[in-house]
Amino acid sequence: MIAPMKLRQKFILFAVTPLIVALCALALFVRHQAVSLARQQRETIQQAYLASKEAALTNYVALASHSIAHLYDSGKNDPATLAEAKRILSTLSYGSDGYFFVYDFQGMNLMHPRQPELVGRNLWELRDANGVPTVQRLVARARAGGGFERYVWVKPSTNKTAPKLGYVVPLARWNWMIGTGIYLDDVDAALAKIDAQESRNIQSTMAWIGALALLSALVVAGSGLALNISELRVADAKLKALAQRVVESQEQERARLSRDLHDGISQWLVSIKLQVEAGLIRLGGTPAQQQQARAGFEHTALALADVLGEVRRISHDLRPAILDDLGLAAALEHLAHEFSQTSAAPARFSADAGTDGLPHVANTVLFRIAQEALTNIERHAEARHIDILLERHGNTVTLTVRDDGIGFDAAGIAQHPQRGIGLRNMLERMDAIGGRLHIASSNTGTVVRAAVELG
Repeated sequence: MIAPMKLRQKFILFAVTPLIVALCALALFVRHQAVSLARQQRETIQQAYLASKEAALTNYVALASHSIAHLYDSGKNDPATLAEAKRILSTLSYGSDGYFFVYDFQGMNLMHPRQPELVGRNLWELRDANGVPTVQRLVARARAGGGFERYVWVKPSTNKTAPKLGYVVPLARWNWMIGTGIYLDDVDAALAKIDAQESRNIQSTMAWIGALALLSALVVAGSGLALNISELRVADAKLKALAQRVVESQEQERARLSRDLHDGISQWLVSIKLQVEAGLIRLGGTPAQQQQARAGFEHTALALADVLGEVRRISHDLRPAILDDLGLAAALEHLAHEFSQTSAAPARFSADAGTDGLPHVANTVLFRIAQEALTNIERHAEARHIDILLERHGNTVTLTVRDDGIGFDAAGIAQHPQRGIGLRNMLERMDAIGGRLHIASSNTGTVVRAAVELG
């Protein structure tokens, strides 16, 4: 009979664990979706920002080119014409940090209204903090027909470097590159605000899920507490009944031990005492009496041997030393041998290899199960043959006691308040070590099977 799972364990298994798993899965799913949505939203806003910036830069450069188109289309490239073109471009601006710059294709700065100290300097080898050649990339973009280029440059309003999106076009006949750019730190700031807002939204959502989990845990804890109180009451009643049965078992064992001592050892010792006293008296008499005294002492020695045998039997019943010295298999084999000598039904014992390794308490419990089963067989079964098997299947050691007796109603006796104490003791012993006990009985015999897992 498989030991039933405790109600508290069922509650934890079928309520708490799925709840925790579901809430964790929900939290992970919601967080994943929220992070994914925030990333998509950020990318969409960033693309929209950049698209608007690129459109604005294209228009700005188109306007600047149009403002000097009459000079460029004239075909002139004398210093006066070039100076006039640079003057016109230097007057064009938009916002606090919007301006136009002019370089030749060799990297010489020809015009920079916000950083005049750069004018006349060759910046071909100018590199940013990451080692990127800024002017070289701008010139290469212009030579390729113009377009957008990202780089880092000093922002005039803050005098600090900031990311910048530039747009350049070539004026090939003048060997010029003109361009402008928009600083992207405001875009980064706007995206940072979006990231912060999304982070707060995710934290708020996770807080709600956490509150739901806490509330659910409190509900489960409240239900578990109520169940625990009820279970404690049942357990307390069972404990009281168990304590009563333990006391009854102790009294029965004491009564049996008292009978064994009184009916056996006590009477033998009284007889031996009388024989010794008589022998001592005869030792002071005639030679014939002394001869009788020696014969009496020999008879007394034989009686003492019987007393020692009875003491060993009682000691073995209380706690067999062979169980501690040689293990469970040897103790069961000895138990079967002794039972066969004192009972009309022979008991045969067999054991698989590898049945050692059980804890000390488990060995004791299985030995007591076998003792109780044999006692019941001797008293009630009227069996002709008894088999005791100790087997191992994987990590499970199983003790089986089988007889061919008349059988009994296992369920009825186990529930009887005055009978079935031995069966209840078996069940309680197996429950204490986490084992399983199965009893099957019919008019063809009884099978008692006890199974324990190896540690």
